[in-house]
Amino acid sequence: MATALEVVVVGGSAAGLVTSLLLARAGHTVVVVEQESRQIANDVESAAKSAFRLTAPHIVQPHAVMARCRELLIERLPDIYAQLLAAGVCEAPLSTQMPASLPDTAFRPGDERLTFLMSRRATIDWVLQRATFAEARVTMRRGLRVTGLLAQGGEAPHVTGIRTGEGNISADLVVDATGYRSPIDRWLEEIGAQPAPTLRAECGLAYFGRQYRLRPGLKSPGPPTTRLVVGLDEFTVGIWGGDNGSVQMALVPLAKDHRFKTLRYPEVFTRVLRTLPSYAAWLDVLDPISEVFPMGAVQNTLRRFVVGGSPVVTGLVAVGDSVCTTNPTLGRGLTFALRGAADLLDVIDRHGDDRTAQALAMDKMVSEHILPFYQDQIAIDCARLATLQHTIFNGPAPAPTPSISVRVTFAQLRAAAIFDPIAFRAFWKIMGMIVRPEEVYTEPEIVSRTHASLDQHGSGPFMTQPTREELLAALAR
Repeated sequence: MATALEVVVVGGSAAGLVTSLLLARAGHTVVVVEQESRQIANDVESAAKSAFRLTAPHIVQPHAVMARCRELLIERLPDIYAQLLAAGVCEAPLSTQMPASLPDTAFRPGDERLTFLMSRRATIDWVLQRATFAEARVTMRRGLRVTGLLAQGGEAPHVTGIRTGEGNISADLVVDATGYRSPIDRWLEEIGAQPAPTLRAECGLAYFGRQYRLRPGLKSPGPPTTRLVVGLDEFTVGIWGGDNGSVQMALVPLAKDHRFKTLRYPEVFTRVLRTLPSYAAWLDVLDPISEVFPMGAVQNTLRRFVVGGSPVVTGLVAVGDSVCTTNPTLGRGLTFALRGAADLLDVIDRHGDDRTAQALAMDKMVSEHILPFYQDQIAIDCARLATLQHTIFNGPAPAPTPSISVRVTFAQLRAAAIFDPIAFRAFWKIMGMIVRPEEVYTEPEIVSRTHASLDQHGSGPFMTQPTREELLAALAR
């Protein structure tokens, strides 16, 4: 093992907590600095009721733990995985996601890797908070605001700690886990570092989510691990099972489509869902346990800390949303967080006290484990936004999908997955982040089966949806 480090983790997010747990259990000493002073809830339901806060609106939106994140939990934090299950988080084997239209639902080797977890985000965070608080080598500093970095000058300044409202804290390594609103660009400017280049691309969507629970004595129209997300002509709709019998629903329109602003009213949210028979059947057996939570449009972003082969700073790394944010609809954030934390631990073990080598290696990990999914998300969002803009605002017609025999798109694969078992598993490999998307899109058998399914069944959506008039009536107050 590398020399034990004194590490400061800025931010008590899920990314900050899993990073702290991994580092502490590897023998490093960790101080977690969290600006908010909220205490850990006594139980799961109390955590859910108090989860909403303006600085992290995504916490109350629907979540799921993707297959690769589950694998990493089992590999790196098996006790945390056990605690999640004990807290009511549900395992969702691939068989629970198979549509009735799939002609072959028999188990196949590899299906076990495509299991994911269904849970409200508040429950995941609650388990992580409790575990981190109990970790001997972790000190939690709540209610403490970080104002900047301590650093030694140079072409690439070396960070030696943080400045706070209550004094300085020295560290061998500082980890930024403050999320997509990270002040890291300002911090770098203040210590004379060149900017960390950030790629950006619009998601262009707004989110309205609500949580429910099955009414006692009633039978649900699907398994408790149901996940059904469909891109309709004018909006996206989804339902996700959760922990402890909870169910999460969301409506996701274009952010600039002001017709949908009324979704923040529970009666409107319910009326729109009831225009869709598959979701109305669930509403018939559910009771709401939360208000409707809105979340504004977010961006796809990717921040890099190496320019032209040289790090912009050493002694500082970032994990989770501080590195990459993507459209929440595909639920990739938690996997990015744990993947980044695991990569950091491996990089420290491999490169010891060589901070320049650490910075270069972390950037390489971003290229290998995050960049492919970031690029995939941009392509998915661009295609979806073009379609919505054309349908709703009479924008330019989307460019037709090239008839390429050697490659398919995410949308094509998603449509074929409803009918073809090979395409179905390929789709869930991408969703679960088990393999890089491009490897799936160009695999000859997947390409062939996908095109054959599209020729036979079309491209959907395979769901009854409201007319424009019915939608407007449902959105009216």
